[in-house]
Amino acid sequence: MSDGLLSLSLLARGLAGIDLELQTQQGPRAVLVGRRLLLPEGADGLRRAMVAHAVAHLRHSQPARPAHPLKPMGIALVSAIEDARVERLLCRDFPGLHGWFATSLAPMPDSLDLRFAALAARMDRILLLHDAQDDNHWVNKARRLFDETVSRAGLEDYSAFRSIASILANDLGQMRVRFEPHGYTVPARWRDDNSYLWDFDEAEVPPEEAIALQQPNTRSPPSKSASEDVMTSPEATVEMNLRSYSYPEWDRKLERLRPDWCTVIEKMPTWQGLPVTHAQASANREYVAPLALPRHLDRKRRLRRQPEGDDIDLNAAVEVLIDRRLQLRPDPRIFMRAGKGPRSSSVLVLLDLSESTNDTDTGHASLLDLEKQAALLLAASNARGTCRIAVHGFSSNTRAEVYYYRLLEFGRPLDAPARAMIGAVRGRYSTRMGAALRHAASLLQTEPRGQRALLLVTDGAPSDIDVHDPAYLIEDARQAVSEAREAGVRTACIAVDNSADAYVRRIFGWRNYCITDNPRSLLSRLAHMIANLTKV
Repeated sequence: MSDGLLSLSLLARGLAGIDLELQTQQGPRAVLVGRRLLLPEGADGLRRAMVAHAVAHLRHSQPARPAHPLKPMGIALVSAIEDARVERLLCRDFPGLHGWFATSLAPMPDSLDLRFAALAARMDRILLLHDAQDDNHWVNKARRLFDETVSRAGLEDYSAFRSIASILANDLGQMRVRFEPHGYTVPARWRDDNSYLWDFDEAEVPPEEAIALQQPNTRSPPSKSASEDVMTSPEATVEMNLRSYSYPEWDRKLERLRPDWCTVIEKMPTWQGLPVTHAQASANREYVAPLALPRHLDRKRRLRRQPEGDDIDLNAAVEVLIDRRLQLRPDPRIFMRAGKGPRSSSVLVLLDLSESTNDTDTGHASLLDLEKQAALLLAASNARGTCRIAVHGFSSNTRAEVYYYRLLEFGRPLDAPARAMIGAVRGRYSTRMGAALRHAASLLQTEPRGQRALLLVTDGAPSDIDVHDPAYLIEDARQAVSEAREAGVRTACIAVDNSADAYVRRIFGWRNYCITDNPRSLLSRLAHMIANLTKV
């Protein structure tokens, strides 16, 4: 053993109280296997930090935890949080070690780089340096959750810190940050490849791919199937913009509308020409029978040319005078009275087409599939003439791109193109609800006079990747609903989310929503809500 390795071995023994076998390797990163640490060539200060980090794992981490419940991004985030936890525990016992880690930090990533590796590096920095500042909401949330967990549960509770990683991974999913396991390496240079922490025997990915999470890219990613190439090719994803509209958005802190803040883009979907998947074909096959929509009567209708009544029908009276001059027998039905007749009503069903609607529970169809079936059934009900129904959908990609799809227009028959469009719709992006509600309400203003109603179907609270205040878009949606009601449009919501009560009541008010945790009940809920919206 060289003098350098001998001194590092003595350091490990002093910190951990055990003999740690050290070896030099050609790889770019340290690897901890049991009580053997493989060290790359490098500066003495960096190698001391590598040994200290390995000792932190030996003292405070449980090795070989099962990796099978986690996806690659989750493995990387849990590992990063665990690295920060054990280093803070070690620095608590040996405060002088903090400087070894701090001096080995890589340069600060570009603030405009929002890829996973850059965000992870910024998180490592802000968790290590107590006085570090960052302008990224996700990074600051990581520090806040970490510090709150330290105060609540202490540094020894591994499960509490693992839950932090779950929250952060969910946020990255909402932000649509992609994780490329084959090109990812642990940002902190002194940290090992984290293979010590995981057992990949039952993982969803093969061990060689799981290990590749922490190694440089040495091989190309797996090739895609032909069907995947079709779905991800530029021709398949480019959609035609029809027209754009600008709408205000409510700022809850300023308590005023920001004029022309959001852009709603009506798009012509390209999914008509794509291959129909099994789920889409299933949605079309389940188009069986229309919903039994209510048939309300308008009690304010005036019936003309009646034999008796409480008022004179002037047109009929004029015709009587003309007939008498022509010496014809006049029609005695010259009265008007109040009567009952079918009341005209227009209902716009607005579907949430965000990415989360693609989620599928075990043994059940996704919410998106059930929305398709409901749209087809509603279209069939529209053909019966009980009320005019339109089916639209929306998703958003920041305030500059609120995508709006007019899947079925008022009065349009359920022909083959309309059925194909609804059956093949895909869920993407986020849920900026307020802008979509404003646009839908404006479209309802062009409908004939009568009852006008807007029914939203969603699976979660409004959100978007450029908004980090959870109450901001909720208050904007609430303001949009208030504007619609002032314009004479009744609004309601069906939330397929058992935790929706907190936000859906705030947006739509009492009695104007229903909540279900069973997506299979969506069809019956639709019929019930439409009945409530179209009655007097």
